[in-house]
Amino acid sequence: MVLVELITDIARQKNVTAAQIAFAWLCAQKPFIAPIFGTTNASRLEENLQSSAIALSSEDLRAINAALGKITIMGDRYSGEAAKRVGK
Repeated sequence: MVLVELITDIARQKNVTAAQIAFAWLCAQKPFIAPIFGTTNASRLEENLQSSAIALSSEDLRAINAALGKITIMGDRYSGEAAKRVGK
């Protein structure tokens, strides 16, 4: 929950949503990364698109990356049968 709390705090400081911070972080990773927004709600799409105008400071990025680095991923991404279908 540390990551969620951190993103929520950064969002509160910038007066935006946590989802917008998540999208802004994603876009800050590489210049060729572009999120694909999946939504059925036009207002959420507009909110997501506004994330491109959010500038995360180097301190914000360091804090988010540090929190991400403390998460232990467990298990496989795909089940055995699904892994066969995607060539893993």
